[in-house]
Amino acid sequence: MTNIPFSNKTALITGSGRGIGRAIALYFARHGADVVVNFFRNRAPAEETAREIEALGRSALVVKADVGEIEGIGKLFDETEKEFGGLDIFVHNAASGYNRPALEQKPKGWDWTMNINARSLLFAAQLAVPLMEKRRGGSIVSITSSGSSRVLPDYVAVGASKAALESLTRYLAVELAPKNIVVNAVSPGLVLTDAITHFDAIHTEAGIIEKAIADTPAGRLVTPEDVADVVGFLCSPAASMIRGQVIVVDGGYLLAGKQ
Repeated sequence: MTNIPFSNKTALITGSGRGIGRAIALYFARHGADVVVNFFRNRAPAEETAREIEALGRSALVVKADVGEIEGIGKLFDETEKEFGGLDIFVHNAASGYNRPALEQKPKGWDWTMNINARSLLFAAQLAVPLMEKRRGGSIVSITSSGSSRVLPDYVAVGASKAALESLTRYLAVELAPKNIVVNAVSPGLVLTDAITHFDAIHTEAGIIEKAIADTPAGRLVTPEDVADVVGFLCSPAASMIRGQVIVVDGGYLLAGKQ
């Protein structure tokens, strides 16, 4: 365990029942933080994540909230303040989207994707700031993707939302700097999660995992723990002069000319 000082701090991670969000939640718990675990549809994984956090000796608060709705964002931060009194770390991880070609996108799917992936960061930040000011500063990290700047199949709505997310990251980084709040984003490559493993298993002709490993200079896929390590670093004092940046965590995949 590295000596990153999150002892007695409070971290809120949206979409933290499974995958990358779960790994981030457990990272902060292992390093001393109490954690707010957020979910919307599936309570069981969120409760399991909370039990793991508590087994590490930290407090966990499970909050069901749809961050795609303004009311849901308000509920999430109200319950965080009620339980912990303030906030040190906010990780915007929850994401969704309708994967269709541009000419087949519908207004409902576009709005759904934008609201969860991008709008939520802006209005969550508005509520996070006063809670962080109680702690004399804090960190905000968003999880984005390479589709923000590269064209991926049927990814137009999600890609546009991630581009908006990265733009918001830059604007927030500048505006919140005088408040001692550090804002950045992390862009993972293909991450080895249960969802990817399942998808690969039922589409054996695609060989997604095998091909991605072959195309990655590091020789393996990114894990949720790899992403969590970088998020943790960005929330540490060592990263205090990194502001408004998008840190790519992909094992060199894009450097090798892939997309």
